[in-house]
Amino acid sequence: MSQILKLDALKQAQVSTSPYPYFVVENSIVDSEVKAVIQDFPKIEQGGSYNIEDVEIKPNFDRFLKSLDTKEFRQILTEKFDVDVMEHPMMITLRGYSRQKDGRIHSDSKTKLLTILIYLNESWDAPTGRLRILNDEKNMDDYVAEIDAGPGTLVAFKVTDNGWHGYVPYEGQRQSIQINFLTSDKANAKHRFIHGLSAKMKKLFG
Repeated sequence: MSQILKLDALKQAQVSTSPYPYFVVENSIVDSEVKAVIQDFPKIEQGGSYNIEDVEIKPNFDRFLKSLDTKEFRQILTEKFDVDVMEHPMMITLRGYSRQKDGRIHSDSKTKLLTILIYLNESWDAPTGRLRILNDEKNMDDYVAEIDAGPGTLVAFKVTDNGWHGYVPYEGQRQSIQINFLTSDKANAKHRFIHGLSAKMKKLFG
């Protein structure tokens, strides 16, 4: 399986430690692959997170998904964040549409060890919808970094109690893949069940 992520760029990325450990890589996808991956992103017209089993996966996007779970990728993250994820379950979810209520300030659940977001939009010119790394849970304007949601931008962070992040509301297509390394298989099953149930409800009630 060919590697579609630019692993050398991930290796060279500098980890910022304040307010919590994170790093950003722009253009994290191999140049010759990024357009095909974005074009094959599943059609998602409703908000929320979707398991990959609950959407139609086209060939180029399937190749991308299969290239993510590698020892090399896990090793880079293990070394960057000093968190051993070599044997932990990896969960992948997709988002394709942002609602006004999305992006609220939050920190990720304690069942998650690391979160990696890869944005898969052809461009991002909107002034809102850009992820912010926040200093606290109260003020969206108190941030240390604002991350473009353009083609192949990757942000990875260690899940901590103070890992606040969010974005100023944006309504419309906003495509991303979220990769989480989880504490246990039980946590993985729980998250996948919740996302799958949500997807079924959306199909039933629109």
